[in-house]
Amino acid sequence: MRFAVVSLLLLTPFVATADYAIVVSQATHSDPQWKSVVDALVEKYPDAEIHPYTDDVTEALGTLRKQHPRKTCFVATPTEANRAFVAAVHTLTRTFDDDPYTDTQWGILTGYDAANALRIARHQVPLTINNVSSGTEVALEMCNQGVWYDELVKHKKVSRQKDGVRQEERGPADTTAALAETLTSQSTDLFVTSGHATERNWQIGFSYRNGYFQSKDGLMFGKPTTGDRFEIESTNPKVYLPIGNCLMGHIDGPDAMALAWMNRVGVKQMIGYTVVTWYGYGGWGVLDYFVEQPGRYSMNEAFHANHHALIHRLDTYFDDAVDTKLVVGSRQMVRATPNADGRQQSLTSQDAAGLLWDRDTVAFYGDPGWSATMADRSKAFDQTLTIEGDTYTLTIIPNRGEKSFEPINTNGAQRGWRPIVELLPHRIGDVNVLSGADLKPVITDDFVLIPNPKRCDPGRKYEITFTAKRLP
Repeated sequence: MRFAVVSLLLLTPFVATADYAIVVSQATHSDPQWKSVVDALVEKYPDAEIHPYTDDVTEALGTLRKQHPRKTCFVATPTEANRAFVAAVHTLTRTFDDDPYTDTQWGILTGYDAANALRIARHQVPLTINNVSSGTEVALEMCNQGVWYDELVKHKKVSRQKDGVRQEERGPADTTAALAETLTSQSTDLFVTSGHATERNWQIGFSYRNGYFQSKDGLMFGKPTTGDRFEIESTNPKVYLPIGNCLMGHIDGPDAMALAWMNRVGVKQMIGYTVVTWYGYGGWGVLDYFVEQPGRYSMNEAFHANHHALIHRLDTYFDDAVDTKLVVGSRQMVRATPNADGRQQSLTSQDAAGLLWDRDTVAFYGDPGWSATMADRSKAFDQTLTIEGDTYTLTIIPNRGEKSFEPINTNGAQRGWRPIVELLPHRIGDVNVLSGADLKPVITDDFVLIPNPKRCDPGRKYEITFTAKRLP
């Protein structure tokens, strides 16, 4: 275990010059079509710094450490943006300083071709998500409007209308066309999927026979059980969470699903496993932060909050496991035992292996500076950060009594009980905790994490106060 109560993790000096960084290979930057993608980002973020590299993305570490940007965009061709590249980006962005956490909010901007990537780079209008459609159960009570079709129970369809009325009804046995229609109607802002998948298709039904979505040459198709095939095309900007799908984020060629989502279905940001998924923490947990705390985080912020939670879980409950290096995509396992303090004896070496499996294998595609957020709604708890001079106070106000910190929805794997994460508006230096140390906060240079209190005590004050200098 690395931290007992609170730590500030800022051991590497830096020079702050801009909040946005662009990392791109020299070969890609010298291609006129891909250079236009970089130029579009510079036009959008005039103070952005460009970090070129020759052969390996890790070559940019030195200059990134000096800049220490809040957001980092890795511009990459689809050939470059493979599984190994995603893993290298994860590793690189955790090494700006000496703590185990990701040090910048990053995204990989790619596309089926440079024209596709350029459309994503140029898009500026923030997205407020009002309408959600899904091939698996989601917490519609936290959404303004939406529909989901059950991947486990044939014919089950659940919807929520604008007036808040929840309706369960009998849906089609084959939901291929119905799900495609939620996209082609141009009404879906967020699409969510789970179940079996490969780089080429999504198997819509998990426990019963259903149709497929398939991709080829940057195009998306629906293939119902009748055997017919139809093209799926949508232009409205949207984000995509394949939270439980294997390989949806693995770009292994021009037929990859991820490329078709971005090229043909209007997806501006998405996550995706680059390997088969079995543990699920890195994917399903994004729902806990993004959908189930509506309006609190952008999708990129929710992705990183969940990754902070994953690293915290590794670092807190398993001796030295957070420093373990695995070969991404291999079946290598890790021998790890829970810490001897007995706080989490239920965790096993399989949990450590699962967290390590997920740590470097979930990609985030898109411009990390672009904002997509759920429409703001009442949450299970409120969290407020106030700053007065050098004094910071984070206050947590439960809204659901004893159940305030419990999961909203438990569909999927490794759901719920995520720590409370507050992303700081700027970077800070040395920290002195004045109150709330009993909540065991972790305070880094750019976020505060409080382990989930589990059962809420209505008579307790959930608040931490600390002093810290703002870094330039």
